[in-house]
Amino acid sequence: MSRFSEVLSNVILRDAKHVYGRIYVVSAYAGVTDLLLEHKKSGKPGVYTAFAKQGPYAEALDAVRARFFELNASLKADGLDVAAANQFIGERVAGVLGYLNSTADLLASGYVSRTELLSAARELLASIGESHSAYNSAKILQAKGYAANFIDLSGWSDPIARTIDERIALAFTDVATRNEITFVTGYCKGTEGIMREFDRGYSEVTFSKVAVAVKASEAVIHKEFHLSSADPKIIGPGKVVPVCNTNFDVADQLADVGMEAIHPKAAKPLEMAGMPLRVKNAFDPDHDGTLITKDYTCPESKIEVVTGTDKVSILELFDTRMVAEVGSDYRIMQVLVDHETSYISKATNANTIDLVLWDRDLHPEMIQKLEGMFDVVKVIPVAIVCAIGSNIAKPGILAQATGAMARARINIIGVSQTARQTNMQFTVRREDFVKAQQALHAELCEKGPLDGVRAV
Repeated sequence: MSRFSEVLSNVILRDAKHVYGRIYVVSAYAGVTDLLLEHKKSGKPGVYTAFAKQGPYAEALDAVRARFFELNASLKADGLDVAAANQFIGERVAGVLGYLNSTADLLASGYVSRTELLSAARELLASIGESHSAYNSAKILQAKGYAANFIDLSGWSDPIARTIDERIALAFTDVATRNEITFVTGYCKGTEGIMREFDRGYSEVTFSKVAVAVKASEAVIHKEFHLSSADPKIIGPGKVVPVCNTNFDVADQLADVGMEAIHPKAAKPLEMAGMPLRVKNAFDPDHDGTLITKDYTCPESKIEVVTGTDKVSILELFDTRMVAEVGSDYRIMQVLVDHETSYISKATNANTIDLVLWDRDLHPEMIQKLEGMFDVVKVIPVAIVCAIGSNIAKPGILAQATGAMARARINIIGVSQTARQTNMQFTVRREDFVKAQQALHAELCEKGPLDGVRAV
């Protein structure tokens, strides 16, 4: 959204014959949600953090308002009425500050649930980023002479309690009669709380729910990159290739290790509705992108994507009594459930259970609870690398992958693969994270069909 001029020419106005009848669910401008909440990757505090810690949240919100105004000024050349845009978002910011001040008074009283109020504050702050970008988008298109509409799903000043699905259904009751360009906020207010349910993936969830509600022929996500055979920053842009077709199972595997194809909970409504999803690079409009469908299986056995993460650790649980005891797994899972934590992979032997978890989920209280249940509990920082595809059931491919890493002098700590054979997952030392991906991609994706398995 921060490169809106290019989005206009590459996406919205690219096909003059098909400008109208399109619905665009928009995210906030780059960095805005980080300022409102906290930085997604670094954790740098935002307005919400300051509010939750009873810090200078008003000053932090004032800085975000200044950023909103800067963004508005940058869009003047595209036709945005800067004064009107500043008034719109200025009123929203002022309203949010009023709500936060009232909430702070309630928190200070000690008579209400701190958890519930902080959750509401987080929802409120998240909502204004998308309201800002969707409003601006509609106004820019109107200034250019197009029939454009702004649908604000944030529920601003709407006192009626509705679920997310109810709000979306109400907003699009007359969608079949519309002949305009519609811009929709990626944030949708609902009684269940879209941030509580989906956290920072909420805009993609709104996108999928809107697509299903209006029975779109195809849902298209425009990103800043192609869904490719690997991260070009790690492998090199000249070596990776876009993935042209895959299925929702593969998309789930990618999401499970943090690769941003689509939020896993956003993919489910599309998959259940049998609606195809296309992931396109907004800045390479001539490429068809990646078509994701429910039933696609690659006609030949090959690896489609090599990816992974180095933000995980092994939670190793050792106890000599496991070999003769029933229910060790159950007791571990119950602790994880109590701390709302899921694992990425699991390996077991007679007296050891290894779980690979995200570092962010290694709560000290959870570790302490497990230490009281088992002889030895260790946390070992590692990385996982994956070779993923819709059809990788080929004799020898596991040997090929492990051989490539052996030649690169990489010790494999753990291996995980299910009978569906869509994801070979290797746990390696964290310092081998980059080298392992390079070795796997060179062996499985870059070699010719007689030497290896090539991604297309």
